[in-house]
Amino acid sequence: MPFPFLNNYLARLSHQTQAGTSGWLDEEGRALGRFFNCSVTSAFQPLRELASGKVLAFEGLARSVSKADAGLSLWRLLDHAASDDESVELDRLCRMLHAINFFRQPEAGQADLYLSVHDRLLSAVSSNHGHAFQRILDALGLPIERIVLQLPTVTANQGWLLNYVADNYRRNGFRLAINANSVNEAFGLLERLRPHSFKLDAGNLSDETAVADFLTLCHAAKIRVVFKRLDTPAALQALQRIAETTGLPLVAQGYLLDKPLSKLAVVDASELRTATAA
Repeated sequence: MPFPFLNNYLARLSHQTQAGTSGWLDEEGRALGRFFNCSVTSAFQPLRELASGKVLAFEGLARSVSKADAGLSLWRLLDHAASDDESVELDRLCRMLHAINFFRQPEAGQADLYLSVHDRLLSAVSSNHGHAFQRILDALGLPIERIVLQLPTVTANQGWLLNYVADNYRRNGFRLAINANSVNEAFGLLERLRPHSFKLDAGNLSDETAVADFLTLCHAAKIRVVFKRLDTPAALQALQRIAETTGLPLVAQGYLLDKPLSKLAVVDASELRTATAA
């Protein structure tokens, strides 16, 4: 393992038990946590270059612990039951677990790790955004330059909050990805925020010409566009048309390509191309 401080932490964690602490390792070496008497762990979904199948990054997702590696989304289970403070606690716990479970696996290679910031965290935290997570990464000797924090969509009157939070995260050394509800919204955020990445819903690309224009603009500015929720053949066909129009490589993520798993199992690119062609 190339991260000795993380290795030492995992060695200490291996001696903990579920009954004795809020963090422990299971028999497979996964780091687990506890929230609302629920065991929490990580699953990872690849972000792939669509044409080649090359994995560029992974997104960390919070899951309940399951022997079959098919745990349920923790946010769907617990979000409505949690207060703002408890949601902040869960958000931070998940990001710490994702970082540990990602970088402990050699299959991570040089890929980036995308981590979501819950929308409650934007308004619930009054202190310096990102500072606590930055300190955890430093303590574990993990590379902050490979972390991309995904900011949630906001309403029009919350634009000032998005600006404030983005500035704080940048000051703490993080790159940012911005989720946008539509390509028109993304155009409005482009000049204002200049993130590392934009994430657009692959199932909501009705104006393919506008998407192609936005993709070309971002490519020139060295901003990655990720098409998330690629879950249907129709969405794939729309992306293929956009790729043909722009002549640019597209990056996509979704169940049509990969389901989230605790292990960073990278499907062979040739197998992926065959599957998407079919």
